[in-house]
Amino acid sequence: MAGTMESTVEIRVPDIGDFADVPVIEILVSAGSVVRAEDPLIALETDKATMEVPSPISGTIVSMSVQVGDTVSKGTVIAIATTAPLVEEAAEPAAAPEEPVPAPTPAAPPAPEPSAPTPAAEIPTPPSSNTLRATPLVRRLARELEVDLVAVAGTGPQERVTKQDLLTHYGRSIAPAGATGTSGIPPIPEIDFSKFGPIRKVPVSRIKKLSGAHLHRSWLNVPHVTHNDEADITELDAFRKELDATAKSEGYRVTLLSFLLKAAAATLRKYPEVNSSLAGDELVLKDYVHLGVAVDTPDGLVVPVVRDVDRKGVLEVSRELGELSARAREGKLTATDMQGATFTISSLGGIGGTAFTPIVNAPEVAILGVVRSAMAPVWNGETFVPRLMLPLCLSYDHRVIDGALAARFTAHLAHLAADVRRLAL
Repeated sequence: MAGTMESTVEIRVPDIGDFADVPVIEILVSAGSVVRAEDPLIALETDKATMEVPSPISGTIVSMSVQVGDTVSKGTVIAIATTAPLVEEAAEPAAAPEEPVPAPTPAAPPAPEPSAPTPAAEIPTPPSSNTLRATPLVRRLARELEVDLVAVAGTGPQERVTKQDLLTHYGRSIAPAGATGTSGIPPIPEIDFSKFGPIRKVPVSRIKKLSGAHLHRSWLNVPHVTHNDEADITELDAFRKELDATAKSEGYRVTLLSFLLKAAAATLRKYPEVNSSLAGDELVLKDYVHLGVAVDTPDGLVVPVVRDVDRKGVLEVSRELGELSARAREGKLTATDMQGATFTISSLGGIGGTAFTPIVNAPEVAILGVVRSAMAPVWNGETFVPRLMLPLCLSYDHRVIDGALAARFTAHLAHLAADVRRLAL
């Protein structure tokens, strides 16, 4: 090792999207720390999203160039490191007695001692203890999921609990019976499926891991009710096709979803309770209309946000929706692109179906699901005529919205969609 060629490099903030002057909220390594490529070095926070900056190399940290409270942008030097390999344990001699994680050491004769009692002995305080290594994002997520981080085995540097560690633990045992919190739901037993035939294991995508925990939390905490209705979109779709024919030559599409966003925005203005969030004993009514749109990507659903929909025309909404959808499928959405929604629309129209129950995207209080429109005979007072009917599925938080309000909301939405001229009023 003494003859190994040593190379000193500057580690800089990589491309973090359209962010600048992002505050550093946690330093995850220090001078002398041995890191591997992709190990997190610092944690940044933008609005309500936390991101980690990974090491691009394997080596040893010589010095940190930033501290908590500093702001960084793309290209900012955050650390100096050497790529020469070192003995990992020698870098932090004081860490071994303080965190005796490698339990099977030669000097540990009594087997019962290092197994179960070790976490309690190391971390006698709640997850805010300085001896517990986890980013603020992981700590916040643990509080929301009601998981005691002390019970989570960390696989990151210096036993650090990563987001994946937390989600894996949460998926295996959700608030066992007798624990404090909202559940007491017994975990699904683990089964060795290979006993019954050949199996293959593939990793769950990062998007599905994160969204899965969020959806589970919403399903457990929000009393869901789904109200179904339908809208006659015969004239609207004819007008949409006229606009789309022109838009194609300009490089974008005018879809039915663009009109639904406009109709939903106008309806939210009429019924502001649906454009709110529940905060304790108060209802937070929002004087802006930002609509989330569920977009299908190869890695799972993501929900970019179209802002101020009530202040934009259908063509402007169509262009913005097309750009966001393209960035979503390319994996180029930023945290800002997916924050601030007051209401969400999930459209399965391009795939099919007759109805479904979308899960409320808490802390929103309602979500609109739409499926494939279909021609149906509709009585006009004298005879049955063919009309293009669009099913509407509104799931809502029954603590905020009752059945009467849900019915009025979807009825007004259908009223606007039935005549495109009403969207201009």
